[in-house]
Amino acid sequence: MGDFNQTVVLDAIRRSPDGLSRIELAGATGLSAQTLSNIARRLLDQSLIVESGTVRKGRGKPRTVLTLNPTAGYAVGVHLDPAVLTFVILDLGGRVVAHSTRRTPVEPGAEAIVDVMASAVADLLTGAGVDRGLVLGVGVASPGPIDPEHGVVVDPPFLRGWHQVPLRSSLSEATGFPVVLEKDVAAAAVAEIWGSSSESPENFLFVYLGTGIGIGLVSGGSVLRGRTQNAGEVGHIVVDPDGPACTCGLRGCLAVTCMPQNLVQEAVLLGVLDYPVDNADPGAVETAFLDLCARAVDGKAARRIIDVSAERVAKAVSVLTNALDFDRVVFGGPYWPLLAGSYLRIVPDVLTRLTVAPHADGIQIEGTAFGTDVGAVGAACTVFTNALSPSPEQLLLRTDGPGPAQAARARR
Repeated sequence: MGDFNQTVVLDAIRRSPDGLSRIELAGATGLSAQTLSNIARRLLDQSLIVESGTVRKGRGKPRTVLTLNPTAGYAVGVHLDPAVLTFVILDLGGRVVAHSTRRTPVEPGAEAIVDVMASAVADLLTGAGVDRGLVLGVGVASPGPIDPEHGVVVDPPFLRGWHQVPLRSSLSEATGFPVVLEKDVAAAAVAEIWGSSSESPENFLFVYLGTGIGIGLVSGGSVLRGRTQNAGEVGHIVVDPDGPACTCGLRGCLAVTCMPQNLVQEAVLLGVLDYPVDNADPGAVETAFLDLCARAVDGKAARRIIDVSAERVAKAVSVLTNALDFDRVVFGGPYWPLLAGSYLRIVPDVLTRLTVAPHADGIQIEGTAFGTDVGAVGAACTVFTNALSPSPEQLLLRTDGPGPAQAARARR
């Protein structure tokens, strides 16, 4: 209970950029003055918070303001995309203090990628001058499916030679840090929860646009991960009944009409791209997709390909906004900056046409504030969430061993 109360207080201070007095903390948390005093003393002793001045409100002596000490801890975030690896360091306040990218090795298997990850993390920490002793852990945003219980990446469709890869333990051994494994769409949603400036961050869909397409679901301020923590797979939502056949037996699924490799293949067949592209090489697909998006700025044929894909993705999104009665959709991921123009022009009208519930202000459509770093930022935020944010599971009393939260922390 004491540890839980401490995380409640720390989380309340973290969410208040201007800080809170002990009286304000009492109102926000419902804890007694004595309990708050004890917790504040411990947090001050641990340098997690600082006294940052006083404020006078009404009669009585001025109140001491407690604020987060952002340099008291750091988290590293890694986004594993089949085409590019992204790395960030976040301080305790959620600020990105360092960033880098590396090309994802093309050789089959995980060993080369883990080596690059470990080297990049070490270089980033050294370059930023961050003390390794202050790093709480490394978060990895990975393509699914994943096995979170064992920290395994199961069979990601665009990573050659990856099958049941124990990424959590491998990267932990290579870096010397505890590692948290998160699915990429869930990590992106976590980033949006932590850093969104929206007035309604509690319920929304996060549409992830990268080598693959996925959707993160946030309800009541929490990411909906599903029983196996692989929620967000939307590849087999039909968006074009007359489209190409899919491996699932249907036609026109998102997985065979809107992924970058599908759009590149279509562009090659239509002569919009006048060179062959190896669809099995994520790097080659990325290069061709960047070329297609550049041609879409002034070329009608290329723009048509991108616009049709935006309409199809909007149809898939409408299935979920209608089913869940959500009125906010956030787009992001590695390719969002390239697609934002088309999507912001097309998606709102499609959702307005297909939405059933009468939302007063319509469906709110926006792009993430984290740009191409959103997956890596979310992975780092997951480290903070596991270490610092209050979870009611911590209060479960069990007689047959540790509770689920404690067991999960022990595994990590």
